[in-house]
Amino acid sequence: MSLPPSNPPPPVRSAWLRYGLAIALTLLAVWLRIALAPAESGGRFVTAAMAVALSALYGGLGPGLVSTALGMVLVNFFMVSPYGQFAFDNRLEAFWLNTWHLLTQLVVVGAIALMQHKNRQLQTAGEQIREGQQRFLDTFEHAASGITHVDAYGRLLRTNQTFCDMVGYSSAELETMRFQDITVAEDIGNDVRLLEESLAGHRSSYTLEKRYRHKDGHLVWVQLTVALVRKVNGAPDYFISVVQDISAQKAAEEAVRTSKNLLDQAQKLARMGAWQAELSTGRIFTLPGSSSFLAFPKTEYGFDELLPHIHPDDQPRVVDLWSRAIRNQSSYEIEYRVQLDGREYWHAVKAEFERDASGRALRALGVTQDVTERKRIELEFQRLNTTLEQRIQERTRALRDAYDELESYSYAVAHDLRSPLRIINGFAQALREDNPGLPEGSRDHLARIMAASKKMGELIDGLLKLSQFARGEVQRQPVNLSAMATRIFEELSVAEPRREVTWDIEPDLIVQADPALIEALMQNLLNNAWKYTAEVAQARIRVFSRDTERGREFAVSDNGAGFDMARASKLFQPFQRLHQPHEFSGLGIGLATARRIVQRHGGVLRAESRPGEGATFSFTLPPVGGG
Repeated sequence: MSLPPSNPPPPVRSAWLRYGLAIALTLLAVWLRIALAPAESGGRFVTAAMAVALSALYGGLGPGLVSTALGMVLVNFFMVSPYGQFAFDNRLEAFWLNTWHLLTQLVVVGAIALMQHKNRQLQTAGEQIREGQQRFLDTFEHAASGITHVDAYGRLLRTNQTFCDMVGYSSAELETMRFQDITVAEDIGNDVRLLEESLAGHRSSYTLEKRYRHKDGHLVWVQLTVALVRKVNGAPDYFISVVQDISAQKAAEEAVRTSKNLLDQAQKLARMGAWQAELSTGRIFTLPGSSSFLAFPKTEYGFDELLPHIHPDDQPRVVDLWSRAIRNQSSYEIEYRVQLDGREYWHAVKAEFERDASGRALRALGVTQDVTERKRIELEFQRLNTTLEQRIQERTRALRDAYDELESYSYAVAHDLRSPLRIINGFAQALREDNPGLPEGSRDHLARIMAASKKMGELIDGLLKLSQFARGEVQRQPVNLSAMATRIFEELSVAEPRREVTWDIEPDLIVQADPALIEALMQNLLNNAWKYTAEVAQARIRVFSRDTERGREFAVSDNGAGFDMARASKLFQPFQRLHQPHEFSGLGIGLATARRIVQRHGGVLRAESRPGEGATFSFTLPPVGGG
């Protein structure tokens, strides 16, 4: 907003122009007087007077006086002939005419000069007023704070751009609104009350904090300073409001309140208190509320008052560490017992020291936490650990004895079972050999007895082997799975040279494992793959590794018979089989043994398959360098 331009001040003319024009006008006026009318008439001074007036109006006081003097010389000596001589015969008349002319011209020139001076003053004052008004408007419009003019009814008469930006409305929109329209409803009452008090003369200004509702809906916190402007007769005219956006300040205050509440809550939950020690005075001050967490009866202590509360057995340790920390020879972090109200507490204390340029400690800032419950639990754990270790040792000895007894029992049972099986099998074979004329049905019965005894022997061997893999220490060392798988494949190929099986073995599969156990694992998995691809025309077996979310896996995959994953829960259970005996031979011990070997290494064995689409058995083992 700007004011319309006022009349420009008169231009500054050069002295040569002003004085030259005064001389020219005077000469011209005298010449015209001579040319148009007889110079001897009594009105000869009139023409010169006109030139004086014009010269003063154009050039000011100086040119007007020059024109006056030149006109008097011309009228007295050069207007009538003989030129150059005094034109008046009557000296007295000449004196009065010249005196009167001089006086009148001085009055005219003075009046014109005074008028021009006043005019210049008025123009200067008007320009100053205009500049002042423009500065006021600029200040109003571009002030860092919002400024509004509001009438007694709350209508917004004028708003600056800062206020418009603050609330999101244009100046034209605000001029159709009241301040109540943009004020949060809960904040209107206090504002209106203070406004009414101002109108009633109880106050001339007021300040308050309130919230505006921005055009886009969010809240704007402001500090409002309002002053009432009155008319000359004392009647209320309008209110001037200066509006400061304090949203950031309010957000910071809310953050501080939240942080303080969180800190207080954290102190309560952690039973922690903060304190400050002034080393020059020997006084320790705790923050408000901290003493209640720590069971201290006061918030201020002297060093000599606090020391007796520390358990006598811990006092030397506390004093020594505090002295060394003050000398900057050690950090101050310690746990000790205090005795308060006849009870014993454990306190964990940590402090940092403020020092001057020379390193001298000035004050300490620290925190103290009540760790009585933790210490009680630790002491209880220590007691339980002591008894638990004893119980574990006793239980371990009992388990070892039971295991040794069970192992001896299993060997004894296996030995005792083998003996009658050998007898049954021997007598059945003797009956068949001694009685070649036995009927075919009887011979079949004998064959079944011999097959069952053989099967029973194999089951006993499987149980012993499964038991064997469950005991002993795992001796880990680098093992080359690729070389081991290649050797096992060559042995299988020699055993069944007519089988055509394609092998794909990834090179350099190195694991950290027990060689004997991993040999048994690979024997079981590869024999399993070899067996279940027997009915496949183009059999293919792969040994490879892959990275998964569980880590690196090693896998044996085939394109054999496969199995239904719905029955996979029985896959790794001893003597459980997913195929009928007439389809594929076996005892159901191999995969149970394989899983036990992987588990003893800290790994996991899992299977993936679909009927008729083969199977993949993958396991995890520690890599070379692993634990």
